[in-house]
Amino acid sequence: MEVFEKVPSDVPAPGLTPEETGYWIGLNRISGIGPVNFRLLLTYFQDDLAAAWRANSQELARAGLHQKTSEAFLAQRGKIEPERQLELLGKQQVSCLTWRDPGYPALLREIDDSPPVLYLRGSLTEADKFALGVVGTRNATHYGEQVAERLATDLARGQVTVVSGLAIGIDTIAHKAALEAGGRTIAVLACGLDIVYPKKNCALARHIVESGQGALISEHSLGVQPDSGNFPARNRIISGISQGVLVVEAGEKSGALITATDAAKQGREVFAVPGSIFSGRSLGTNRLIRDGAHLVLDVKDILDALNLFMLPQQMEVQQALPENAEERTLLALLSHEPIHIDELTLASDLSAPSVSATLMMLELKGLVRTLGSTQFVLAR
Repeated sequence: MEVFEKVPSDVPAPGLTPEETGYWIGLNRISGIGPVNFRLLLTYFQDDLAAAWRANSQELARAGLHQKTSEAFLAQRGKIEPERQLELLGKQQVSCLTWRDPGYPALLREIDDSPPVLYLRGSLTEADKFALGVVGTRNATHYGEQVAERLATDLARGQVTVVSGLAIGIDTIAHKAALEAGGRTIAVLACGLDIVYPKKNCALARHIVESGQGALISEHSLGVQPDSGNFPARNRIISGISQGVLVVEAGEKSGALITATDAAKQGREVFAVPGSIFSGRSLGTNRLIRDGAHLVLDVKDILDALNLFMLPQQMEVQQALPENAEERTLLALLSHEPIHIDELTLASDLSAPSVSATLMMLELKGLVRTLGSTQFVLAR
């Protein structure tokens, strides 16, 4: 179904030549060449994907590909023309970002199974690094709908990008609320970007792109249908591109719980809204809270946990004050394990006043959190 006007474009992905980008897209169309095999090919062929594309079965085996994967690669390769891939994307008004492109989302790049190629319709901005996944059941109660609308609205007004999966229910409400509040939203699809699923949300998908307030993204090549197996994998991108995930309403077997599990594995914060113990649609969220997720009563609970309570000021400071040598030194010493300011001073070889002032600036930028008793950790 055509949802967008086709606008030809021959602009390559930043950081790669058009020819190189074509090989990235071509390899991404080969079934069996996922993040693990992509890395094997990049390592063995020293980032020369043109050489990887032309490789024979012996070279592919030496690169580490299993025989069945190599056979599938060789069989499919003849049906794909790398030089045509950018042209096809341009006709569908779709761009792409690869691991080698500076515009690839930094948070998503951190996860172990980040997609080698990310397809994009619309635009990602610097503000999108402050993002929160908002997910929940497709069959929301009136309570769930109210909560999703309120929290997504407040997040958008606080300049936090709302990320969701364009599904019916909580996802749709979250996207719409963010747009109506004048904020940004990202929809992660489980199919190619020349397809909108569910069809009921075609108008919403168009609005996200044409409003300039967000983007549709996918790891899937053009033409890939929304098969059931694509959705669990899609969820890791929702959490991977976000600083945390909020589950508004979810039953015992809701797909939203998969997103929450992915978030926990990726080291992201997990938030959940409590519901009635008599409601099956709150069983999943209540159990998340029981098992350690942050209980959310209002947006402040989220902003405080993520150190985003001064986000507008943080964004202003980040733009005005580039990272300096002192900041780089302390960031290299910090981790998600608490460290005392005295240890940082000793390890950094900086003066105590300099360490104290730099930590204060890093906290204002949202890069560092204090845990009290002059203990510090990375904020994300």
